[in-house]
Amino acid sequence: MAKEEERYFLVKGSILPEAVLKTVEAKELLERGEASTVNEAVAKVGISRSAYYKYKDGVFPFYAASREKIVTIALILEHKAGILSGILNALAREGANILTINQSIPLRGLANVSISIETAGLKTDLESLLLTLKKAEGARKVEVVGHS
Repeated sequence: MAKEEERYFLVKGSILPEAVLKTVEAKELLERGEASTVNEAVAKVGISRSAYYKYKDGVFPFYAASREKIVTIALILEHKAGILSGILNALAREGANILTINQSIPLRGLANVSISIETAGLKTDLESLLLTLKKAEGARKVEVVGHS
């Protein structure tokens, strides 16, 4: 008997059953360390352990689907010595494999930069990585503009 091919869908959260959404919440609590056991996580979000185990391997937040992909991040950086270097170091610390870097000529003290990274080696999730970059010195704007 041939194995059925896996299929994936990008689905708006508002149409998902409550048990599926709460499973995602419970997984996030565990990932962030806000719950130390499955029992504690499901109690906090208000679902049964059986519902959690039914859905846990089949539902992920959107950013989790970005793992092991190529992601392009657009940044607006202040034109000061060391700002881009600091961003690149932050990416390296988090395990991002940098594929391309493109920077425009700075205008009015700001430069547009796009960096494509491979996410397979990330030590964190993409959402946390973006938050780290947004907090970096000289970063005015940071956003994902493409992924494959």
